[in-house]
Parts: sequence; structure tokens; C-alpha cells
Amino acid sequence: MNATIEKFGYPATLLREFDHWLVLLRPAQVTLGSLVLAAKSDATAYAALPREAFAEQADAVAAIERALEQFVDYERVNYLMLMMVDTHVHFHVIPRYSKARTWSGIEFADAGWPGPPRLDSAIKPEPDQIRQLVDKLAPTFR
Repeated sequence: MNATIEKFGYPATLLREFDHWLVLLRPAQVTLGSLVLAAKSDATAYAALPREAFAEQADAVAAIERALEQFVDYERVNYLMLMMVDTHVHFHVIPRYSKARTWSGIEFADAGWPGPPRLDSAIKPEPDQIRQLVDKLAPTFR
């Protein structure tokens, strides 16, 4: 796996694996259910991905949105392709909502609603909480 995937906690944060993509729990939760959709390729440019990855991305996005709808009942989903620090192809997937969500006694507000997501307001769950979130979310991808 590439360095970007490893930075986002793989394999501990893995929710679903596709041929060309991984869906990972984002260790810093901008909103509850924040994910990373990461290309398994070593490509650092979106256009460098193989054609098959683009076709499969539709399946990954559909799975993400079904799972997040079930888990967090989002109102919108933002896909951010930033790639400034972590250079391999990946998207930050941020479920958006107007009212805070609570999970395991932690309140997750959407600090940027209705504007752009506030990445600087992310909650960083402890490793055991990340495991619990993965355990809760992973079955929604089956």
C-alpha cells in the first residue's frame, strides 16, 4: 500500500476494499463518519489512474453513500481531493449535517455547516474508539 493509505491508519481503519480503491475511516473525524477513499495505485495524479479505477469509483461512491446514510443520516456529502500533504490519489469524504450527531457519548458537530467543512475542527478519537467506529461502520459496507 502507498504511504498515503498507511498514514490514514491502514489496515486498522479499513472499511471496504475494492480492486482499485480502499475505503478507510478517517482518523480525524471532521464530522461523524468521515472517511478516506484512497486509490491503491502509486499514482500522484488523478489522470494517471487506470480507466478501470474510474469505473470502479462509481461502485465505491455508491457503497460509501449507502453506508453513511445508514450510519449517520447525512444531509450532504463532500468529496475533497486535496493531495497537498498526502500526494497519492485520495478523497476526504465528509458527511454533512445541520444538527450534531452523537456516538459513544461524543458529540460531533458540523462546524462548517452550511459552508465548507472545517477540517481544523476534527475530533481525534482514541485508538480504541477508532476500532469501535470501524467495527460499527464496516458491516454497513457489506
